[in-house]
Order: sequence, then structure tokens, then C-alpha cells
Amino acid sequence: MVDNTPYHFKSWQAIYKKYNKGEITAETYKSQISGVPIIDTLKGLFPDADETQLQALLKEKEGLYKEFYGPYVSAVNGLENLLIELKDAGVKLAMASSATIDDIDFILSHVPVRQYFDVIIDGNRVSKGKPNPQIFLKAAADLGMKPEDCVVFEDSIAGIKAANAAEMKVVGITTGHPAAKLQPSNLVIKDFTEVDQQKLAKLFE
Repeated sequence: MVDNTPYHFKSWQAIYKKYNKGEITAETYKSQISGVPIIDTLKGLFPDADETQLQALLKEKEGLYKEFYGPYVSAVNGLENLLIELKDAGVKLAMASSATIDDIDFILSHVPVRQYFDVIIDGNRVSKGKPNPQIFLKAAADLGMKPEDCVVFEDSIAGIKAANAAEMKVVGITTGHPAAKLQPSNLVIKDFTEVDQQKLAKLFE
């Protein structure tokens, strides 16, 4: 929905630097952290931290992200037009994000598309984060849909793995990775202007 990868990366860089965790490269962020629930990454980074400390770190990381990204939040090109087209066609829509509900609300306060979604699943509503498929299976169940009848839009490697594990169709978006990294996908796009209802329907032929 949004191209926030550079700002998440910048906030993780700040956390690594502040707590002397060494350098974090863009490749490490994209391959190991992007799309994964923040709390899971923090548990790996701070193995001795208790739950209170982890929650404080999560709040600090999210605060940095909002500070860095706030002035620049915008939807990926074509998002709202596609949502309107699908909604008018009677397609059920879910948002399934590893992010916290606060992070989701932050994005939706800048990109007002909440009304198009029938279901919103945040990372706290599942016990296993991406690349586990649980979040997508939960979204399908809440929509009353079979997984094999669903299409997932994803920009992270962990998300692509999760969507494939859920046996759903996958559309990769190259906002964070080149097309070659977003495989296996049924379709790869640079933004939402490159896809419409007809192209999505053809994925099931």
C-alpha cells in the first residue's frame, strides 16, 4: 500500500546504532527483517530483554519510524483506483499486516482507504508472523474465503513466502525488492496502475 521500506530501515539503523548492535545493511534488512513482526526481530536482537523491555523497544522503534516517515507518507501509485474497482465489483478485501495496530492506524491516517477493506488483521492477531502463512489464512477465514481463491499483494520476501505457504495467488510489488527477489510470484508489478480486475481474474485460469 505504501513504500515505507526506506523509513523502516532508517529506524532500525538508529536502534542498532544506539544499542551497539553493529551495522545493519539494506540487504540484511530486506531479506531478514522486512515483513517480519517487529517484536520477533527485537527478541532476536535483545535475547535477554523481558516483555516490558521489549515493549519499550518496540515503542521506541515505532516512534522513530513515524518521525522519519510522517512527512512523506503516500500511497503506492494507483492504490485507491484499484481498491475502488475491486470494491465496486464485489471483491472482498482484507489488509493483513505484520505491523501493530498503531502502525496501521498511522498509515491509514495519511492514506484514507480504510473504508474499502472488509477485514484488517494486524500482527498481534496471530501467534506466528511471516513467513508463516497464519496471517493470510486468518484473513481468508475472516472474509469467508478459501485460501486458493485469494490473491495476496506483497513487497517483502517474508510475505511472498507466507503467501505461497498459504497456497494463495501472489502479486509481488517491486517497491522494496527487484522482481527476481519476489519469487515465486504469479505476477510482478511496479505499482497498482499495472494491474486491474481482469488481470487478477486471469491468475485463476
